[in-house]
Amino acid sequence: MIRFISEKAALLVIQVLVVGTLVFSLIHFMPGDPAVLVLGTERGGDAAAVAEMRHTLGLDQPLIKQYTHWLMNFAKLDMGQSLFDKTPVTTYISQRLPNTVELAVVSIILATLIGVPLGIAAALKRQSVIDLVLSSFAALGVSFPVYVLGAFMILVLSFKLQWFPASGFVEFSDNPGKHMMRLALPALTLALGLAASIARMTRSSMLEVLNKDFIQTLRAKGVPEWKIIVKHAFRNAIIPVITIIGLQLGNLIGGTVLIEYLFNWPGMSTLLVTSISNRDYPLIQGCIVVMATFFIVVNIAVDLLYGLMDPRVR
Repeated sequence: MIRFISEKAALLVIQVLVVGTLVFSLIHFMPGDPAVLVLGTERGGDAAAVAEMRHTLGLDQPLIKQYTHWLMNFAKLDMGQSLFDKTPVTTYISQRLPNTVELAVVSIILATLIGVPLGIAAALKRQSVIDLVLSSFAALGVSFPVYVLGAFMILVLSFKLQWFPASGFVEFSDNPGKHMMRLALPALTLALGLAASIARMTRSSMLEVLNKDFIQTLRAKGVPEWKIIVKHAFRNAIIPVITIIGLQLGNLIGGTVLIEYLFNWPGMSTLLVTSISNRDYPLIQGCIVVMATFFIVVNIAVDLLYGLMDPRVR
């Protein structure tokens, strides 16, 4: 197991290095002069302003020197300064990343708690009314746009029933209760769509395992049904479910822009959109590197879970 973890750790370093190199190359492969794009049409024609911006971005140095300098700073977690207000990129990310991670983790936990039991119930009641209803709700949840569901949740749970605030953000350290109340709606909105995918995967995986010969053998030996389901069937069916949960968690880090905007939740996705609007390339690069790194870390964690759940993987 130690060798397995060591190999995954080495793979993590290599993948993050590749991502960092690709992100560094982003500004050099774009069409046109990045300095002119940053300055915009008003100042892009001013040669002095363009030269100053190229110096600020480090584009007036040889490419290999730029890459070496960027890589050394990246290793020290120094991603430069925002062109908009000279604030360190790491400051922006440290402010926004915890909010996005919190939203993503709470959403995936809720989705798992909803989706896995529903998927198991649908598999155990195959071709029954329960299976039909649960499968229909799962299909509806997958196809329903998240921003439409979010607007519906605001109209019903906030405006109509007044159970939760419609939007806004309060720091957890300032008021934990208000913070969780404002987290509930966006997390639940994301969780319902994710739960549908998890339920479908759980159902199909459970059905595949329940049709295996060893399940029939256990039943013939008189093993209690609940023990067959919990200890044998679900444990063998869990790996595909872990896969989809890991992929969804990774996607949530950069894919919650509509929810963050709709509920006014200050996270990484809205920060990336703002930096793109401002042509703030250091901040864009920092956001992309952090999002990609988080996705890689989640996938490595999923591989480690595979090893824990299934000795054959190790």
